[in-house]
Amino acid sequence: MLDDAEVRRVLAVTAHPDDVDFSAAGTIATLTGRGVEVVYLVVTDGDAGGFDREVDNGGMAELRRAEQLAAAACVGVTDVRFLGYPDGRLEPSLALRRDIARVIRQVRPDRVITMSPERDYRRIGRSHPDHRVVGGATLDAVYPDARNPYAFPELLEEEGLEAWTVREVWLTSPTPDHAVDVTETLDRKLAALRAHKSQTAHRPDLEDWVRRNLAANAAEFGLPEGRYAELFQVVDTA
Repeated sequence: MLDDAEVRRVLAVTAHPDDVDFSAAGTIATLTGRGVEVVYLVVTDGDAGGFDREVDNGGMAELRRAEQLAAAACVGVTDVRFLGYPDGRLEPSLALRRDIARVIRQVRPDRVITMSPERDYRRIGRSHPDHRVVGGATLDAVYPDARNPYAFPELLEEEGLEAWTVREVWLTSPTPDHAVDVTETLDRKLAALRAHKSQTAHRPDLEDWVRRNLAANAAEFGLPEGRYAELFQVVDTA
């Protein structure tokens, strides 16, 4: 696993607005607090989500983009990019791989944080089809697409984007092997989640639910009582 000092740029690739905040906002806040540059890439606008269906799909997409920008600001992220794919209808495709590879070559991150392509049978909510598609496409974009100058040659020939090798991927996986202590950044994670009002305002138990889950994560990895953790599977891709 990369030493903290080796990580200067991180790209987080997720399916929907709020995915990164539920899974990794505490870790993101820890990174930005150390001066690491973090970029968000959100593949869909989340237009099929939310609980106020008086807002049509177009209005919901605009709302959720705004919520993600506000949530990102809570954890020190200012560069948020949206690909605009349809929510709930993602499919594995060369176009999606190319679009993610493009951003990898633009950002040139040391680490990518993304979703797992595996189905989680313990917590089915993590296994939304869009999540699994984005996880698989991102891993394919990391290897081989972004590092291979002959993959999607238009990225180099027409856009001038040189190949880039991501050294490490962190998956929000059903089989984690690494815990990040986010106790000191928990308040910022909660603020980011509350910024997604269309997704979380109906949950008065949100803070208690987050605390319970993150405390269980910490206990699973042997952290002292009273600590909170986010979990990842670390993939060496160098």
